[in-house]
Amino acid sequence: MKVNGKHYRSLWWVESRGELEIIDQRWLPHDFRIEALTTMQDYADAIVEMRVRGAPLIGATAAYGMALAMAQDPSDANMDKSWDFLDRTRPTAINLRWALNRCREALRPVAEGNRADVALKLAHEIADEDVDICHSIGQHGLALIREIAAKKPVGEPVRILTHCNAGWLATVDWGTATSPMYQAFDAGIPLHVWVDETRPRNQGALTSWELGSHGIPHKYIVDNAGGHLMQHGLVDLVIVGTDRTTRRGDVCNKIGTYLKALAAHDNGVPFYVALPSPTIDWTVDDGVAEIPIEERDAFEVTHVQGLNADGKISTVQVSPNGTQGGNPAFDVTPNRLVTGLITERGVCAATPEGLAALFPEMAKVSG
Repeated sequence: MKVNGKHYRSLWWVESRGELEIIDQRWLPHDFRIEALTTMQDYADAIVEMRVRGAPLIGATAAYGMALAMAQDPSDANMDKSWDFLDRTRPTAINLRWALNRCREALRPVAEGNRADVALKLAHEIADEDVDICHSIGQHGLALIREIAAKKPVGEPVRILTHCNAGWLATVDWGTATSPMYQAFDAGIPLHVWVDETRPRNQGALTSWELGSHGIPHKYIVDNAGGHLMQHGLVDLVIVGTDRTTRRGDVCNKIGTYLKALAAHDNGVPFYVALPSPTIDWTVDDGVAEIPIEERDAFEVTHVQGLNADGKISTVQVSPNGTQGGNPAFDVTPNRLVTGLITERGVCAATPEGLAALFPEMAKVSG
């Protein structure tokens, strides 16, 4: 997508320096900063500190981290050590382990002298595949938006609510939940997007920044406004992303997603999840019982970052002194609350049968 008229991906390889550059998302939407990752610790810190964030982008970053590891020391021992080092960075998003496993399985039979080149090529492939996957998700989501638009009076927008940031900043490009929005807007379909703030890190501000850069009409709303809007018929559908989805269609996403799904179910609003296939964990059935939920630092809850009166980025405390903060980063939405899963292969029911029909080769292996 574009920033100030220039096309960017969320990460890119600088061949001349042999370095990965990223958009450091900690400073958005107020400051656009680019950072180079040059050490394994840089890669780990970028993931842990959410300089890069979003399941697909975390996976792609980890793949480039494995490429750096193989350039430094292509031995089996270092491969396993680097796999473990990166795997420990964040526990919930399955794309991280998916990318690490894919790299290790591909590199294990390769001669050590060739591993650096093979690993870098594979990282490029994983990044490019993510772009293609997200574009295809957008195509299938566009069809859903067209159906709703066709039933509305001419010129009346399709009103979409989204939670967190499942945009191009959370992937390599296009985004998952936002890809249908971009493609619908570019196709001339009137849109209005309700953007949840998504406390505590306010990732909705990233979505708002993205949509604004693309010219898509939207409003930034507090997390608790969604149910009210649905009650009053102001939401036509909900589209969110996912960090891990079980083989039966339970969806793990940013904290607060479950509440949106409950409100949508109670008000008859379609609730869709944009789902890249690498985020499917075929080893997990019951998401509530089996998916580990990351507990992040309470500082993210007790403090808020933003622009101060002088136009500078600063952090302020919003809680009383001594108050403890709890910060579960994700929740799980049971499949019964999900209208459908928008994947790169089409839209399916959030059921074992629905997913298996679209991805029979993956479901077979998992079974």
